[in-house]
Amino acid sequence: MQNSIRLVKPSAEYKEEYMSFYEDWIASGEDIVPWTVEKEPYDFTVMLNFLYSQDSEEKITDGSFVPHSTYWLLDDDSGMIIGAANVRHRLNEKLLNCGGHIGYGIRPSARRKGYATQLLALTLERMKEMGVNNVLLVCDKGNLASERTILKNGGKFESEYIEDHGNVVRRFWIQI
Repeated sequence: MQNSIRLVKPSAEYKEEYMSFYEDWIASGEDIVPWTVEKEPYDFTVMLNFLYSQDSEEKITDGSFVPHSTYWLLDDDSGMIIGAANVRHRLNEKLLNCGGHIGYGIRPSARRKGYATQLLALTLERMKEMGVNNVLLVCDKGNLASERTILKNGGKFESEYIEDHGNVVRRFWIQI
């Protein structure tokens, strides 16, 4: 793992780097992951408030949500935000079936360089710090890159889940 790579909490300090990260996703035309990155960041303060608005049990107002925290993968050498991870502090039924504890993504221009494996490893360390030692990760069937990333981090395949619209999700557990 590269020493210059680390997880950081979202902050105005990284505004320029984050805008580049977001624009990379937009230019790609791909679905943005994790879901919190979909939040338009042009009013950066509003976006940051959104990211911190549900990070504890006390802040949850919608019963379909669980507390969650977002982290950015920063490369200190280049100053680039390479990826993002959204950590769910606990699971509800939907997350248990097809969402998992962690959603993560690497900016399209930085893929195929091992960053996803590093991002997941660092995020698993955060889960352990939170006291979550059995972590569920999921990926769409056919997403071989994501499946390899999960397996490299110790994922053990458990089952497949078919979502209402027919998408097949593969479920993996990682004991940390």
